[in-house]
Amino acid sequence: MTNKTQHSSKLNLTKAGFLFFLAGSIILMGIITAETYYPEEYTYTTANSMISDLGATEPPNSLITQPSATIFNLTMIISGLMVLTGSIFLFRYSNDKIAGILIGLLGLGALGVGIFPGNINPQHPLFAMTTFISGGLSAIYSYRLIKSPLKYPALIFGIITLFSLFTANIFIPVLGGGGVERWVAYPVILWLIVFGGYLLGLGAKE
Repeated sequence: MTNKTQHSSKLNLTKAGFLFFLAGSIILMGIITAETYYPEEYTYTTANSMISDLGATEPPNSLITQPSATIFNLTMIISGLMVLTGSIFLFRYSNDKIAGILIGLLGLGALGVGIFPGNINPQHPLFAMTTFISGGLSAIYSYRLIKSPLKYPALIFGIITLFSLFTANIFIPVLGGGGVERWVAYPVILWLIVFGGYLLGLGAKE
């Protein structure tokens, strides 16, 4: 491998890591900020409110509040584009088609959630489900890509997401619909940050 090729490979890895780390951080802080600005006159709780309610609640009586809706929707659009772009850089580095497809679908799902808020059916539920399933699978698959003990938390994050998603009806009476959804979504967000940080560190070593 020539020095030029090595430099290009390292650059792709660093770009992917930076975009994943930044996307996960933006999603986390975007949700927190949108929750902060949610009007007090409307009830929004972690247990009973879906994360996407920040953008718009489900029909038929959809509620859209500002600036929470704009903050949340832009957060998902921006982070979705970042993950999509990051998946391309990761594929250029690793040539791993499965990783590229799974993480690309995660980015596409997040982008769709932002473009089609909760008041738009059936697009929003489809993109949300795409985000959750591909996010969980991406975290699990990254076990093969990570060559350090960080692969174990990544695997656990993915398992938690898919387990919480497919057993939601069992735990809703305990955690509420919003609580269960956060057990589905937050492990994916944490994985993005962890995986992005790992790739950044790996890029610095190569």
